[in-house]
Order: sequence, then structure tokens, then C-alpha cells
Amino acid sequence: MDPVRRHLLKAIGLFAATRAFADDQRGPNMQPSPVKPRHVLCFLGKDDNLLHPPKAVAKTIADFNFEIDRTYSQAKPDPHMERSFGVCWDRVFPKAWSAADEAAVANHKAVLYLLSPPLEQQTAVAYSAAALRIVEEMIEAGATAVKGESAGVAHGLVRWRSLADQARTGAKTSQGLGMTLGLAKACRLAFAKRPLGGDRYYETVGYHLVGLPEVYVAKSRGNEWSAVMLMEEIANAMAEHGIEATLRDRKLTISREQDYAEDDFKFNPYGIVRVEA
Repeated sequence: MDPVRRHLLKAIGLFAATRAFADDQRGPNMQPSPVKPRHVLCFLGKDDNLLHPPKAVAKTIADFNFEIDRTYSQAKPDPHMERSFGVCWDRVFPKAWSAADEAAVANHKAVLYLLSPPLEQQTAVAYSAAALRIVEEMIEAGATAVKGESAGVAHGLVRWRSLADQARTGAKTSQGLGMTLGLAKACRLAFAKRPLGGDRYYETVGYHLVGLPEVYVAKSRGNEWSAVMLMEEIANAMAEHGIEATLRDRKLTISREQDYAEDDFKFNPYGIVRVEA
């Protein structure tokens, strides 16, 4: 077994709560939600071989307790995919997808969905790293396009590979592989989408996949690019110093009010941090 897989399996099984994710970081008025986030990964392919991953990839999927959703996977094109990917492409990172990626979506012949197990807050980053590993292996096995359904975010194949490499590099420490801030950031960039434009706020979606509350920034504070920078700053601080400590230092609070229903994969059980003007 290679070191990265061994490390992720150990992290999923044995990872102890850190400052960011310990129970006492929820805040005095925040009761834990019974809802557990899940990764839903969408893969497109050029033929029905997509629905039968190679043995090595199938083992990775099974090792991390992911499963193929046989109900919605199909050996035929989905006519809605062009529009779906069109609204999901990451528009923050420059050239996050290419014309070749758009063509792959338009010409796909099969669709495969993978589901993660329900995520505990303490192991969310480890499972997101596992999801990124699966994405990388599926691309190597012939998947032609990939989308994270739990936040509605898509990248081109080159960008997915780069994020997987960023996660691998970010996990390295002087003591070996670790659940580092660099790894957590790579997973957040891979599976969260921002900024979404609401009526009053620029919004994130998908931070629950790394065990964090969403960050909403009031539009009156500035443009969407300054909002993205602030979202990243607050997320990095929560990951490093803990959720409660970060909110206390910045005089922010968490709200449970959100537009997503509890049965929506985008629902964040850890709440929303709203940054007002």
C-alpha cells in the first residue's frame, strides 16, 4: 500500500479532533446537527466502461467506503450535463477548464456517481482528501469530466490533477505525512464553490465537506473578488486556530438560518458565518 493511501486510511479511522473540530468549538449556543455531509462525485466518460472502474480504482473506492450509486449512474448521455457543468465551472481560478473539457462534457456517453459515507466533522478533511484521490485515479482510468455535486463545482481535468498534487504536497511535513493546513486548503479549493451571488451576500457552498461553516460576505463590503479573499482568510483562520477562536477574535457569530433544506447535499450542519458591512 502506498504511503498516501495508508495515511488517509489511518486519518479516517484514527484521526483525533483538532482545535478546529473539537466539540467545544461549536459555540455556546450551537447544538450539533444530526445531518452528516456526504460527497457526491459525478464522472463522465466516453463509453460504458466508466461504470466498471478498473480493479485498482475499485479497491480505492472500497477502501475509503465510497460506493457507486447504481440508481442514477447510466450507460448513456445525460442531456442536462452541458448546462449543469456550465453553471458549475470554477470561475475563480484562472483557466480552471478548457474548450477540451467542454467538448468532453458535450460528447460524453456515460455517467457515474459515487457517494461517500456520511462525514463526521473530525474526519471531513481526511474523507475529502480520499475523494480527491479517487478523482485522480478515475481520471487516470479514463474519466473525461468530473464534478462535485455536493457543492456544484467542476474543474477541468488539468485543474483536478493539479489540486490532487497540491493536496499530496500539502500533506508533507518534516515528520512525514500529516493532516495539514495545506491539505485542508487543497480539499476546500477542490470541493467548495465561491462566490455565489445571493440577494445580500457573496456566499460559499461546500465548506461542510472540510468540517467548517460557510462564510457569507455582505455585498456592500466590496466586489466579489475582495469577498473571495475574505472567505479564504476566514476559512484558513478557522482551520488553523479553531472555529470558536476565530469567530471570537473577529467578533463574528454562527447562524443556522440557510436556504438549503436538511436533505439537500449542500446543507451545512455547521452553520453560516455572515460578515456584515
